[in-house]
Amino acid sequence: MAQPYGQLSGRQRALTMGVVMLAMFLATLSQMSLATAMPVIVADLGGFDRYTWAATSYLVAATVAIPIAGRLADIHGRRIFFVLGLSIFIAASVPAGLSQTMTQLIAFRALQGIGGGIIMSNSAVAVADLYAPEERGKYVGLLGLVYAVAAVAGPVLAGVITDSASWNWIFLINVPLGIPVLLLLMRYFPRIAPAAGNRGLDYPGIVTLTLAVVAVMGALSLAGERYAWASPQVAGLLAFGLAMSAAFVAIESRSACPIMPLEIYRNRVVAAAVAVTFLTCFGLYGTILFTPLFFQGVQGTSATGSGAFLTPIMLGMVAGSVVSGQLLSRTGARYRLQAVVNTGLMTAGVYLLSTMDQETGYLQAIGYIVIMGLGMGGTLATLGVAVQNSVPFALVGIATSTLHFFRLVSGAAGLAVLGGVLTTRFSARFDQTVPGNVGGVLSAGELDAIKDNPRVLLDPSATEGLRAAFAEAGADGGRLADTFLAALNAALGGAMGDVFTVTAAVVGLAVAAALLMRANPR
Repeated sequence: MAQPYGQLSGRQRALTMGVVMLAMFLATLSQMSLATAMPVIVADLGGFDRYTWAATSYLVAATVAIPIAGRLADIHGRRIFFVLGLSIFIAASVPAGLSQTMTQLIAFRALQGIGGGIIMSNSAVAVADLYAPEERGKYVGLLGLVYAVAAVAGPVLAGVITDSASWNWIFLINVPLGIPVLLLLMRYFPRIAPAAGNRGLDYPGIVTLTLAVVAVMGALSLAGERYAWASPQVAGLLAFGLAMSAAFVAIESRSACPIMPLEIYRNRVVAAAVAVTFLTCFGLYGTILFTPLFFQGVQGTSATGSGAFLTPIMLGMVAGSVVSGQLLSRTGARYRLQAVVNTGLMTAGVYLLSTMDQETGYLQAIGYIVIMGLGMGGTLATLGVAVQNSVPFALVGIATSTLHFFRLVSGAAGLAVLGGVLTTRFSARFDQTVPGNVGGVLSAGELDAIKDNPRVLLDPSATEGLRAAFAEAGADGGRLADTFLAALNAALGGAMGDVFTVTAAVVGLAVAAALLMRANPR
C-alpha cells in the first residue's frame, strides 16, 4: 500500500503535527504538575501513607495502555485512538479534580493514565504516518522539545494554580484546555487507512500483560517504601509478575495476532534500541528524582532552588533532541554513531554528577546536568527514528509503543533500585561518620529516626529543633551540633555520590548496547 505521508499535502501534515504536539503538551503538562501539588492534596484529603500512588497509578495504567493502544492503532488507524485517548484523559480529569478521598484520586488518576498512555504512544507514531523516513528526525526532535517545555512549565503552573486557586484546578483545567485540542484533532487529523494484515486481537495476551505490569510495577513502588524487598508482599508480587510475564511471552509466541509481536525483537535495531532505552531511562528517572535532593540536602539550597536545577536537564534534553533530529534528517541517518555519542555524553554527565560535593559550584553543577540532558535527549530522538525506519509500516505503531513501554518500566525499576542504594549507602556512611559523643544528646531511637529520614538537612524547622536539643547539652552544644550536621551532610553527600556512580555504570552499558545497532537501518 502507499505510505500515508505520500497522500497528504504539506499543509495537512503541518496542521496535523501541530495538533499532535498540542495533545502531547497537554498530557505531559498534567503529568508533571502533580508533584508540586501533592503536599497540598495530602493535607486536604489525607492518605500520606499512599503519597506516591496518585503518580504510580497513572504510570502503571499508562504502561499497560501503551502497547495495547499501539497494536489497536496499527489495526484500526491512529485517528480513532488519538481521539479516544484525549477524550478519556479530559473526561477523567473532572472526577479527579472533584475527588473527596485519596482512594478516589488514585482511581481517577489511573483512568487519566489510560488516556495519557494512548496520547503519548500515538504522538510518536504519528510522525511515521505524516513524514517520510528522511524527514522524521527533525519532527521527533520537535516532540522532544514539546515534552521538555511541558515538563518545565508543569510544576510552575501547578504552583501558581495551587497558591492562587486550589489543587482541584490542576485537573479541572484540562477540560477548557483539552476540548479545543480535541475539536482540532477531530477536524485536522486525517483518516489514514491502516496497513493490511491480521486484524484480530490477542485477549489472553492483554490479560497476562496487564497482570504482569501491575504486579511488577506495584512491587517496585512498594519495595523500600512500605515493605522490605524481601517481604512476602514484595516478593509475592514480583514472583506473580514474573510468572505472568513468562505466560505473556508464551502466548505471544503462538498467537496469530500478538499484542507485542516477538518478531520485532529479531530486528537488530529494535532489540538494541530496547536495551539502550531500558538502560538510559533507568538512569534518567533516578537522576531527575535525586538531583534536587542533592542540592537541598547536601548544598543547603531551598526547595524551590533545588527544583530549579531540573530546568537544565530539560533544556539539555531539548537541545539534544532537536540537534540529533536535525542531524538524522540532514546527514543520511548515522544511527549507530549518534546513539553511541549520545549515550556516551549521558554517561559522562552522570559520572560527573557523582563527583559533586558540598563545595561544587552551581555553574559547574549546571554544566554537568546539561551534558547529561544533551545525551539523554539525543538518545531518545535517535532511537525513536531508528526504530520507525527499521520496521515495516504495519509494525511502526507497536515498535514505537514498545520503546515507550520499556521507558516507563525501566524508570520504575530505576527509582526502586536507586532508592534502595541511597537508603543502604546513607545508613552505612551514617554509621561511619556520625561522632560517637552525640549519644548523650540524642537517644538511640532519635539517631535511628534521623538515619531513616535525614529531614534535619531538608527542613529548616527540624534543623532548628536539633540545634535547640544540642544547646541544652551545655556550652559545647553548638559546636557539637555543627559537627553532627557536618557529618550528616557528608554521609548524605557520599550516599548521593554512590547513587550517581551506580547510575553511571548502568548507563555506561547503554554505550555497548548502542554499538549493536546497524549504522543505518533503512
